[in-house]
Amino acid sequence: MSAKRVSILVGAVWCAFSTLIWAGTPAPEGAQVYIISPVDGEVVTSPVRVRFGLSGMGVAPAGTDRKHTGHHHLLIDVDKLPPLDQPLPSDAHHRHFGGGQTETEIELTPGKHTLQLLLGDGNHIPHEPAVLSKKITIEVK
Repeated sequence: MSAKRVSILVGAVWCAFSTLIWAGTPAPEGAQVYIISPVDGEVVTSPVRVRFGLSGMGVAPAGTDRKHTGHHHLLIDVDKLPPLDQPLPSDAHHRHFGGGQTETEIELTPGKHTLQLLLGDGNHIPHEPAVLSKKITIEVK
C-alpha cells in the first residue's frame, strides 16, 4: 500500500474515531432547562440564589452515563457560547454543578449580569441538540 493511501486511511479512521468521541449525547425532543429564580429583569442583592429547572430529562452527577440525564452548568456574563461539541470550560464564567445540584448561591458585584443554564452530559459535553435556557439579565444592588 502506498504512503498516500496509508495516510488517507489513517485520516479517515481518525475522523471516524473523533466523531465517536465527540458525538453529542442525544437529548429527547422537547427537553428544556430554565432558571426558576431570579426572574429576568429582577433586582437582587448578593449573594444571589439561583434555582435551576429542568423538564423532559433527569439530573445526575457528572460521570453518570444514563440516557436522558445530565447536570447543570451556569453561564455567568458569557457573551459567546463555548463550543457545544467539547467539554465545557470550568471557570468564573462557566460554573459546573457536577454533583447534580439544582440550586446555588453566587456572589456577584453590583451592576447588570446575565445568567444562562446549559445542560451537560456525564462528561460535561452539551447534549445534541443542546439543552440551553433563555439568557436572563439581573441587576445586583
